[in-house]
Amino acid sequence: MSAEVRPCRPDELAAVLRLWDGARSEHAVTEDTPERVAALRATGALLVAVDDDEVVGAMIAGFDGWRGNFYRLAVAPKFRRRGIGRALVAAGEARLRALGAPRVTALVAFDDEAASGFWEAAGYPRDPVMGRRVRSL
Repeated sequence: MSAEVRPCRPDELAAVLRLWDGARSEHAVTEDTPERVAALRATGALLVAVDDDEVVGAMIAGFDGWRGNFYRLAVAPKFRRRGIGRALVAAGEARLRALGAPRVTALVAFDDEAASGFWEAAGYPRDPVMGRRVRSL
């Protein structure tokens, strides 16, 4: 893998929005806005993979003080199967470990077979007991 994985820089916010617009799961329904992405970047939760100055992957690695959470993992289609997703997960785990997170969850749609396969291979099996309940505000 030749991509560098690191926290997102302010000048890369538009590129992250473009990536998510073209490569994210159809199950990601929360609207991506420049303000939300900028807020993520300000907390250090937004990680990017950059290859030759192009943002080719992104993921949110958030920590609420109780548990770490991964959201919005996306890799540009032509850069998939090169280890970029795994590198983003490893960087996210390192970030969350440094913040004191004892556990990490990844939000993955049950019927998203490609994403489920990736997360399973990355060591994140499906939780057979716990689900989530959601309400939009």
